[in-house]
Amino acid sequence: QVQLVESGGGLVQPGGSLRLSCAASGSIASITALGWYRQAPGKQRELVAAITSGGSTNYADSVKGRFTISRGNAKNTMDLQMNSLKPEDTAVYYCKADGVVYYSPYGYREGDYWGQGTQVTVSS
Repeated sequence: QVQLVESGGGLVQPGGSLRLSCAASGSIASITALGWYRQAPGKQRELVAAITSGGSTNYADSVKGRFTISRGNAKNTMDLQMNSLKPEDTAVYYCKADGVVYYSPYGYREGDYWGQGTQVTVSS
């Protein structure tokens, strides 16, 4: 099976920085895209940033110029550098992997997977 594990959340003051990391594990052959989503209390989950296997990136307008998504040095890992954080960035951040091709006892399979989420709180 495939698992996604996030790390790096926490409490930071407005204007501060945090770096989130996501690692996908399992018998993974390839991943089409990795992305970060967030969900604040009472709001819908929204896309923050995504990166494809080819390196193309996409950002929500609210984070452009402040957040940077990148593939990690290790295979199937991803980072989100968050700078100039604002209170409205407070949310649970989720890692998502799209188009994961993995090997199972029944042969190759494909699916999308979510991490368990990590809390980011921006407050003074």
